Amino acid sequence: MRKFKITIIILIILVIAGFLFWKLGGRSINIGSSSQQTTNKDNVNPITGEKCENYNRRPIAVMLATDPETRPLSGISQADLVVEMLVTNTITRLMAVYVCETPEEIGSARSARHDYIPLAMGWDAIYAHWGGSHYALDKLDKGIMDNIDAMVNPYNAFWQKSGMPMPHNGFTTMERLLNAAEKLGYRLTNKFEGYPHLKLDEASSEALEKGRLIIGYSGHFKVSYEYNKEENIYRRWRDNLREIDKNNNNQAEANVVVIMRADSRMIEPPNYNDVDVEGEGEAIIYQNGVEIKGFWKKEGTYSKSKLKFLNDKGKEIEFASGKIWLEIVDPTTEVIWE
Repeated sequence: MRKFKITIIILIILVIAGFLFWKLGGRSINIGSSSQQTTNKDNVNPITGEKCENYNRRPIAVMLATDPETRPLSGISQADLVVEMLVTNTITRLMAVYVCETPEEIGSARSARHDYIPLAMGWDAIYAHWGGSHYALDKLDKGIMDNIDAMVNPYNAFWQKSGMPMPHNGFTTMERLLNAAEKLGYRLTNKFEGYPHLKLDEASSEALEKGRLIIGYSGHFKVSYEYNKEENIYRRWRDNLREIDKNNNNQAEANVVVIMRADSRMIEPPNYNDVDVEGEGEAIIYQNGVEIKGFWKKEGTYSKSKLKFLNDKGKEIEFASGKIWLEIVDPTTEVIWE
């Protein structure tokens, strides 16, 4: 009888232990799920690593001019990420990627170029542009990615501003673009996996008190960034003039400036530039006042693969949180950090 009672007690203990193990296991799973939910509730922009109300909004990438007569650009300081590269043998163009902020005006909007398409795809962006080269439109017209073309102008997404010469008079707003995207049936939530970010963003003890990064684009398109250690920020200059945003009169700033070297070539009149933005090559990252050498990598051909920036061990470089400017240059373009 005593042995029977002991057996019953042992069975009860085992049942209770099993129940507790199951509960704790389930609770552990819930904790993991809660942790993921907490991460989502942190409202972190996957591009910049900063909190914002619209953190989960799908990026919209807008093509912008750099021609002197279009300055100052509208909305340039409000982009989370800006890409600059040559579109002809001397002229650069910008692609401004917006997630967090909602500029009241964006422009001057310009044409799509095929080199930018894989980059926009990799950031899960909707591509907004005013027409484009036939190389770009051939891809976009086949539905390679969601895009909004001003030449079609769905749902009045763009307008032409009076008092400005063509082709520099094309403008839009985030509100118009989001309205058009929704009515076109595009997904509006962000699926970009994001970049890794440093937990603490402070100027390095190795940083210069003040430094200057010079990028040797030609003539009026020459660019520089002035670094201030006290504020730990890089302020953008173009043609020896401050890059001012017409919307708010602020100078464009970056927390991270990335130099991405890629081979390019001119293709047929009117001398479009063809840049190898997929593959891999040298990259230099400027953040927290220091220079970090590594390489970039993007897999596939016109794919949605993420553009990665890696160290010499093949691990992703953690960015300082904040706005990113990506300067894509030819291997021979002069870049000076002084």
